[in-house]
Amino acid sequence: MTERAITVSNKLGLHARAAAKLVQLAAEFDSEVSLVRDGRAVNAKSIMGVMMLAAGLGTELTLRCHGADEAEAIERIHALFENKFDEGE
Repeated sequence: MTERAITVSNKLGLHARAAAKLVQLAAEFDSEVSLVRDGRAVNAKSIMGVMMLAAGLGTELTLRCHGADEAEAIERIHALFENKFDEGE
């Protein structure tokens, strides 16, 4: 299992459009992908799970990936957060 700390840095946080982009990207991988906030883990391939995190700007999360393609999954999902979900702010 690979883990990485990430910070939500886009202005609107994990709102519906950003959550949908995350779920769509996570679904590309065979690995299990989850996000953890305050000890609560959710499946990053579930739009409802991601939305229930209520992760706004500045929220600290842990990204966990476990499986054959976990290294690629963690890098690409981390990049999505770093690029602010391609929202430009």
